[in-house]
Amino acid sequence: MIEIKQVKTSDESNYNFVEKLMHTAFPQEERRDTVQQREYSDNNPLFRSNIILEDGSSIGMISYWAMEDFYYIEHFAIDPTLRNGGYGKRVLEMIKKQLKSPIVLEVEEPNDEMSTRRIHFYERLEFTLHRKPYMQPPYRKGDSGLPMLLMTYGDIDMDRDFERVKNTLYKEVYGQEI
Repeated sequence: MIEIKQVKTSDESNYNFVEKLMHTAFPQEERRDTVQQREYSDNNPLFRSNIILEDGSSIGMISYWAMEDFYYIEHFAIDPTLRNGGYGKRVLEMIKKQLKSPIVLEVEEPNDEMSTRRIHFYERLEFTLHRKPYMQPPYRKGDSGLPMLLMTYGDIDMDRDFERVKNTLYKEVYGQEI
């Protein structure tokens, strides 16, 4: 049975697994510095750092933000030794049921086979790709933003709400005033 459990840094074993997997799965420009990540995990009321367990064994991590009227999945990764085993699909189906509000996430533009496959993965899980230009702000000063696209699941009208969603992400997740 899969379980998604929020973790704080005081839960050293589980938090260390989440942190190590995040460092393995995401390049530095796609994640915040470790100190800030730990601070958010422990003290930001909008942010949830979670470990994914199956029968007590660590299999992945997912972090998300609880915004006023949507959730934003910031990072999601399954242990590399367990990928392509159906875990990603099962976890996202579970998250969709648990969160009960629209979900927003960022994906790389479909410029190569891997990014295209990732988009198709989310589309099979009923996420919608929005082709409006979107620039992920840098996580740290001196870095450049990354061209991305937004995908959504649930009852959200991105024709109407795209700018509001983007501005919320910029402010809450990336600390940029609009």
